[in-house]
Amino acid sequence: MKGLFRSETFAGFGPAGLSLASEPVAITTIRGRRPGLLRQGVREQAPRLPGVYGMLDATGALIYVGKARSLRSRLMSYFRPKSRDEKAGKIVAETRRIVWERSPTEFGALLRELELIRRWQPRWNVQGKPKRMRRVYICVGRSPAAYLFLAPKPTTRVHACFGPVAGMKRAAEAVRRLNDWYRLRDCPQSQVMVFADQLELFPVVRAPGCIRHDIGNCVAPCAAACTQAEYAFHVSGARDFLEGRDRTPLEQLERQMDEASVALEFERAALLRDRLKNLTWLRNHLERLRESSRESFVYPATAVDGTPLWYLVRAGVVRAVIPAPLDEISRYRASAKLAEVFTHDTRPRPVGLDEVDGLLLVSAWFRRHKQETKMSIDAAKVAIDEQG
Repeated sequence: MKGLFRSETFAGFGPAGLSLASEPVAITTIRGRRPGLLRQGVREQAPRLPGVYGMLDATGALIYVGKARSLRSRLMSYFRPKSRDEKAGKIVAETRRIVWERSPTEFGALLRELELIRRWQPRWNVQGKPKRMRRVYICVGRSPAAYLFLAPKPTTRVHACFGPVAGMKRAAEAVRRLNDWYRLRDCPQSQVMVFADQLELFPVVRAPGCIRHDIGNCVAPCAAACTQAEYAFHVSGARDFLEGRDRTPLEQLERQMDEASVALEFERAALLRDRLKNLTWLRNHLERLRESSRESFVYPATAVDGTPLWYLVRAGVVRAVIPAPLDEISRYRASAKLAEVFTHDTRPRPVGLDEVDGLLLVSAWFRRHKQETKMSIDAAKVAIDEQG
């Protein structure tokens, strides 16, 4: 069967979505049947400049994509058996060809790496591959009694949507604990809901559909144990937690855990610790997404050849890169691009699955490089006007 369905032949990385050049960037290729020959080629040809690289196997398939601040240093590290990790050794063992292209900045190399991983989906890459890391949204909805549930894509019928978050199992556990904490239903949609303030011609005594009401984890809207307003209050509390306005579950779980430890109830303390850990993870991840998606700015950087560049970041994601305006033509083009990128609908919305990797990449870059500056959009416009 091998060879019956031919895979796409690698002829280059392809066009760059964030590039100053109108033509594809030239790539350098070295070949070798043995790691020693590849190592010699890297030593002789790889520059000490930022860029992205790819590893190809004997069939010509792209099996790995990486980025480097210095292409030569990074590629040479693959050929040091004593210091490289196990994964690097396996990649080199399969590699018969190494290709690379230069990037103007290390930040640009990071963006290009993510773009290439999403485009080619090499089998040795994990981060950035849409299908390798499943992400889900935390949704609040489903009438007549809303609750928290996970969905691969948000719909217009939900009351609110948060995320996306990676880790289906961990997210499911966090959502289960939040439904318990705020005493929301988590039963199937087929379960009939009857609120205490619903008028019935022939009132009957209703039993809850499960034991969650008896153990204090649900207000039982299925058994007329609460009014619609009372249930809505509990839903509002869950939304406050997901929106970062309420830390009550974390504070109370931490206090209960400490009390259990003092009472030498170590098994209960460990259970509370695990619940606290899951909810803290969820809250921190959502907070990071919120903070990053609010940011829109211009990131000035200098290319390795000394060219000043502007990376235009809207809602936490890099949308374009342009030369910093230095003359009349570049000022006009920069002004037009600023207007194009930053004129958009400002209503809050969930982060798209196709955007979250780029958003987290930008956020991580500025956490690691706190010395880097962010120019406000207004300041960029003023700079253009002053130069004019």
